[in-house]
Amino acid sequence: MIQSPLNYTGGKFKLLPQILPIFPKEINTFVDLFCGGCNVGINVDANRVIYNDIDRNLLYIYQTFKILGKDVIKELIYKIIDKYNLSLVSKYGYNYYGCESGKGLGDYNREKFLRLREDFNHNTNESHYYYVLLYVMIVYAFNNQIRFNAKGEFNLPVGKRDFNKKMEEKLENFIDRIDEQDCKFTCIDFREFNIETLTENDFVYIDPPYLITCATYNEQGGWSKDDEKDLLNFLDSLHNRNIRFALSNVLRSKGKENNILIEWLEKNKDRYKTINLNYRYSNSNYQTKDKTSASEEVLIINY
Repeated sequence: MIQSPLNYTGGKFKLLPQILPIFPKEINTFVDLFCGGCNVGINVDANRVIYNDIDRNLLYIYQTFKILGKDVIKELIYKIIDKYNLSLVSKYGYNYYGCESGKGLGDYNREKFLRLREDFNHNTNESHYYYVLLYVMIVYAFNNQIRFNAKGEFNLPVGKRDFNKKMEEKLENFIDRIDEQDCKFTCIDFREFNIETLTENDFVYIDPPYLITCATYNEQGGWSKDDEKDLLNFLDSLHNRNIRFALSNVLRSKGKENNILIEWLEKNKDRYKTINLNYRYSNSNYQTKDKTSASEEVLIINY
């Protein structure tokens, strides 16, 4: 399976062996409605894939990957690494930077990373280079995460790792896959997504922010009870048009219950099926002290 080059919070790569076999065997257009790191859409067998997310930075990174291709992307990445004198352990090793593998490269890269971050945050030219710059910053940031403050500034601190061989391999495989896919990237609020273009031969996968969990994508009022209710109405609309869907979510987490979702499922128990998944959800938000907690992860389907 292909893994996303972005360590996006809530990514479903580890759940793919459980959820992919549940998906329909034949899919014309697959819609990854909240695509995030694209771990699901990139591994689905479909005639066409639509990757959608409200985070325009994600979509423009992916578009840049597809337009420029892996050779040009890698050339730009190495130029940026060289320009900011960031570490490249795959070439020089840890000793070259006075660092140890166990402790990581943060001490060496910190000031260089901050200069890269400052340059990025002051860059108003959103060119292909801008989004390659963003990707490099994500690679060298804490946990390879994406986080912007209320002013739209990237504000994660430096991480422990760099653009290693594993990271490069994930990037190459990802770009190869989107090159061969008939796919497009859209940035549309789910409420504005035109389901009239879909048919019973298509399939919509929905992995929204989870109402009762905390992650970087759900900060600053990122997902509300009204959003949750609107999404469930959206799913009812799909079902009423005979469009197949699967919803990833959690029913319970850290002593909390998603009562909106639970009540909706009870109301629609004759229409929708709930499948429990075996996974211990890990929250990658660096501000959260409790990194891992048991959550009742489910997949809800209408077929």
